[in-house]
Amino acid sequence: MHHMLKKTALNEEHRKIGGKMVDFGGWDLPVQYAGLMAEHTAVRTACGIFDVSHMGEILIEGPGSVEFVNFLTTNDSSTLAIEQAQYSAFCHESGGIVDDLVVYRLAQEKFFLVVNASNTDKDFSHIQNALKNFSAVKPIVQNLSSEYSQIAVQGPKAEAILQKLTNTKLNEIKTYWCKEGKVLDSKAIIARTGYTGEDGFEIYIPWNDAPKVWNALLEVGKPEGLLPCGLGARDTLRLEMKYALYGHELNDDTNPLEVGLGWVTKLNKPGTFIGKEKIAALKTSGPKHALIGLKSLGRGIPRQGYEVYADDKTTKIGHITSGTSSPSLKYPIGVAFVDKKFETIGNKLWVKVREDFHECEIVKTPFYKKEQG
Repeated sequence: MHHMLKKTALNEEHRKIGGKMVDFGGWDLPVQYAGLMAEHTAVRTACGIFDVSHMGEILIEGPGSVEFVNFLTTNDSSTLAIEQAQYSAFCHESGGIVDDLVVYRLAQEKFFLVVNASNTDKDFSHIQNALKNFSAVKPIVQNLSSEYSQIAVQGPKAEAILQKLTNTKLNEIKTYWCKEGKVLDSKAIIARTGYTGEDGFEIYIPWNDAPKVWNALLEVGKPEGLLPCGLGARDTLRLEMKYALYGHELNDDTNPLEVGLGWVTKLNKPGTFIGKEKIAALKTSGPKHALIGLKSLGRGIPRQGYEVYADDKTTKIGHITSGTSSPSLKYPIGVAFVDKKFETIGNKLWVKVREDFHECEIVKTPFYKKEQG
């Protein structure tokens, strides 16, 4: 049954410049334009822009918003200054992850939550259920996903390029902070955040304004080596940093402590939060699983779902959650969810590819590190 794919406001622009379109969680999005390698390299060395308008935006504001956002999320959002952002997660009562997200505090009682595209409806109903069970003052919650386009501008030249289109002083925005301003004449939230491991910005603008902003970025960025980038490069860039992707490293059954999100899980923050009891219990008993970074010692690329075995080739210890051939490092890398006792750096493991076993070594992450200047 062919369902209608959702389209961002940039759909025609992608097609005009030769974007190769794919179905990504129900959205019609470009996997690449010029080619993955060129796009990946542009972000690492110059600048790339991504259409991430499929992401969901949820506004929580008014009296009760501070307490409610803290009840909803694992991190302590009550400590955020105005214009500050934080990475966080929503959990089920079971401690499993509903989604990972970024929380922006736009005003004392105004929080802007950015969630994964394929999870927006699930997240919004999770939030509405949480609101029913929230005994204190209930804030106003709105799903504004259809009102915002989002463009990510990533790479060492991102600031210089974006600065040509805005009067907001970008050098005053620190990493994981934001400002409300304008890009061209569009009202924008300009955030110094991203998913690539490079400096850059994610800009939130009115839905229909995306084409003019996108085309202006292409024009001012071209002399600097800016390229439009697809989902392929987005994935290889985030994987080189070992950033988690929902549906790969994170899911409804993974506890934050097992997938490297202990740092965004504040068990002793004020009040309680959904999932706290189960997460605290796991902290006490000790997590049984860990996410590790693997470097393939051969040519075989570890792919999501492949089984991982100890060095005896018979003890199954986990599975690959994400894998690719790293464009920056020129060898295959993967992330695996394994029994915790096998997480030591330098250990050798085997990944089963159909009937063959491919040898891998556990390496330090992030896989990719900027050269020390």
